[in-house]
Amino acid sequence: MKIIKAELVLKEPDTRPLFTGGEVTRQTLVSAEMGRYLNMAIVNFSKGARSKFHTHTSDQALIVTAGKGIVATEQEERIVSLGDIVFIPAGEKHWHGATKDSDFSHIYVLSTGSETKQLED
Repeated sequence: MKIIKAELVLKEPDTRPLFTGGEVTRQTLVSAEMGRYLNMAIVNFSKGARSKFHTHTSDQALIVTAGKGIVATEQEERIVSLGDIVFIPAGEKHWHGATKDSDFSHIYVLSTGSETKQLED
C-alpha cells in the first residue's frame, strides 16, 4: 500500500499542444514507470484553459477535485464541480477544462498504454 499526499506532489507545467487557453499543470500520482496498470494524475487548469478535442484508446474516468469545469462531446457540454465523476468510453471524442470564471482540477484515470489522439489544431 502507498499513501499519496496530493498537496505534496510537484506541479509540473503541461505544455503539450493538446491544451489551449491558459496554463495547465500536471501532478503525476501513479504511472506505468512505477510498474502499474493504471495512470493517474491531477490536471490543474487555469481559468479558461482546456484540452482540445481528443480521444483515448481506453476508457477514462475524471474525478473533479476543485473548481468548476466543462466536459464536452460533439453532442453536449456539461458543467462539473467538486465530487463529480465523469466516465468517458474509449474512442469518444471529447474535451475538458475550466470555465472562464473558475480554475478547475481533476484526477484522471487511464489504462497504462492508452493512447491519446488530438483531433483539433
